[in-house]
Amino acid sequence: MLLRKSRILAGHVFVWSIVLFSFTLFFSSASANDKAAKIDKLAQQYHDARLFNGALLVAENGKVIFKKGYGYANMEWQIPNAPDVKYRIGSVTKQFTAILILQLMEQGKIKLDGTISQYLPEYPEATGNKITIHQLLNHTSGIPSYTGFPNFENEISRDPYQPMDFISLFNKKELEFEPGSQFSYNNSAYFLLGVIIEKIVGKPYEQVLQERILTPMGLQNTGYDRSERIIPNRASGYTKTLTGYLNATYLDMSLPYSAGSLYSTVEDLYQWDQVLYTDKLFKNPATKALLFKPGLSSYGYGYFIRQVPVGKADRMVNVIEHGGGINGFVTGFRRFVDDQHLIAVVDNSEQGQERLMTGIADILYGEQADSPKKSIAEALLNIIEKNDLQAGIAFYKSQKEKAAEAYNFSESELNALGYHYLRSDDIDAAQQIFKLNIEMFPEGANTYDSYAESLAEAGDKEGAIANYQKSLDLNPGNRNAIEKLKELGVEIADKEIAVAPVVLDQLAGEYEIQPGFVLTVTHENGRLYTQATGQSRFEIFPSTEYEWFVKAFNAQISFHAEQNGSITSLTLHQGGRDVPAKRIK
Repeated sequence: MLLRKSRILAGHVFVWSIVLFSFTLFFSSASANDKAAKIDKLAQQYHDARLFNGALLVAENGKVIFKKGYGYANMEWQIPNAPDVKYRIGSVTKQFTAILILQLMEQGKIKLDGTISQYLPEYPEATGNKITIHQLLNHTSGIPSYTGFPNFENEISRDPYQPMDFISLFNKKELEFEPGSQFSYNNSAYFLLGVIIEKIVGKPYEQVLQERILTPMGLQNTGYDRSERIIPNRASGYTKTLTGYLNATYLDMSLPYSAGSLYSTVEDLYQWDQVLYTDKLFKNPATKALLFKPGLSSYGYGYFIRQVPVGKADRMVNVIEHGGGINGFVTGFRRFVDDQHLIAVVDNSEQGQERLMTGIADILYGEQADSPKKSIAEALLNIIEKNDLQAGIAFYKSQKEKAAEAYNFSESELNALGYHYLRSDDIDAAQQIFKLNIEMFPEGANTYDSYAESLAEAGDKEGAIANYQKSLDLNPGNRNAIEKLKELGVEIADKEIAVAPVVLDQLAGEYEIQPGFVLTVTHENGRLYTQATGQSRFEIFPSTEYEWFVKAFNAQISFHAEQNGSITSLTLHQGGRDVPAKRIK
């Protein structure tokens, strides 16, 4: 009897376990479905606001909970975006190149402390003997990045090159800094790595990538993009304007090469994410660890390794990620490695999706996602075209009072609308929009600068001078105003001052504009330089100790000091926007 009773009790326990397990599965499924619905709603809001056109995939705990396309992969033929559509992924390519280098290292065919000259004897020895493979991988080589050349877009980007021929465009240029001393995001470095791979293996980069990674890892919808090829399900790239979309500027795909020429799908990016959790790529787990070992600016080999905030409670989570931007396309590949979550987003209208990815991350972690803010410039343009300019101005003022959270009311919105009319030769409309911007942002130096330009176009020299001068009074570092005043016959002395070396040392550091995008400020021989992730380095000049400007284009930087003199943050003023950046190093 006791034995029978035990069996009965055991049976009840077993049945109860099944009930518990089933309930857990149901709860988990319901939770995933709820998050998927919220993600879909958020992404649709972004698409409806013309802030997103592409595809996304979201995985939670290693399992896909949502994937979908929004808008068109081809706008001419109205072919929908979808998770299996192929998009150019730009610099996400770099992690594949880094892995190929590490595979060759495991085979004893390359050393991370080896120099460029050891593997490319043709490379000029003056710099080739100083720069290591490690420094190419982690963007500390000092080589000028070719995408930052002033003539790149207009004179270089449309022409095909053989890899060795293309290197000659930058291999004799002076280094921007001593190798290993600074971080400077660099497409030239990863281009060189592709050439080194070809030299060692004796095969084209594209073939090496296919044989060593894409085929064995099952990435069937990822490959090297060439414009002349017929690639099924390939999306077209576009650029968004206030009135619609334009076809993206042509770029010959031999130029991004091993730094950015791959295409993929969000489904393949998920497959790739899963591969990265395994030991399939390398023989030694220590080799894979090198990819994710953060160096300067939290960059490893082909990845940024960071902590990013979630929600409103200063909660931080660990992220390994890399984005990609290339003509017509922007990609986000963000891995939340502690929880095996993934957000893969591709946009084929050339729009960055940082805010959308942040919102999706909030949803994944049980937080409330912020809704997107619609463009007030687009809404205004629609009202003005249907009615008249005064109706548009009235709409702007009423919405700013009643619906401040619904629209983006930044200074740059009105500025963009004003330039839309200026480029359309409607100078009167442009002037009225610029005057509205001055009314709304009376302390914005750029508002007066833009209004002055419209006055100059209309032949009002005195008015243009007065407003350029007002802009310069508000921001003594406004180089554009200085140059324009000189063109109008006004003598303006460059307002540069001497800054003590100790202050320059205090200003130097790394300032995070957003995760993965850092403004690096460096002090060299009494001069201060700044460089944003993936962009060229520029010298900056002081208006005061803490107010600096760029001569090459209209941008200013304000450094913010504590009472003890330490610099904790800066604000970048450019294009009518004030962008804060927290100091991280």
